[in-house]
Amino acid sequence: MDHSKNYITPEGLAKLRAEYQELMHVERPKLVEVVAWAASNGDRSENADYQYGKRRLREIDKRVRFLTKRIEDAEVVDPKVMKGPTVLFSATVTLLNEDGDEITYQIVGEDEFDPKQGKISWKSPVARALLGKKLGDEVKLVKPSGEDYVTIENVVYK
Repeated sequence: MDHSKNYITPEGLAKLRAEYQELMHVERPKLVEVVAWAASNGDRSENADYQYGKRRLREIDKRVRFLTKRIEDAEVVDPKVMKGPTVLFSATVTLLNEDGDEITYQIVGEDEFDPKQGKISWKSPVARALLGKKLGDEVKLVKPSGEDYVTIENVVYK
């Protein structure tokens, strides 16, 4: 995989677009009104509403620029059109560790990872160890707590 690309699932891209829409069409316009009101109250140097509003506007504008770039650079990979026993981007992988416990991860883009939901970035050490492996392969995972050996029990694209 090309490490310079912004690989993302359709679901992840939809979340980025939703955040962009929320910031540009809901939060920012409301904040502009508050800042305009606060500016009309006179002395801006001691006006907390004005100072906070301007700071928040800068934060929103910075986030909007970031989101715009990530959306423009997005390389969408739809897991629904993929299949096979090989672990690729967007795969949901079930692993069996040495203790017999099952662990399930979905390999997703950098902007959509959520470890609590089992979604890991394709650039993470665990995902890099799994990418390219096949159903039944034993994989060594290097973690801060030490090495862990797992077997790939299932590879699903959904």
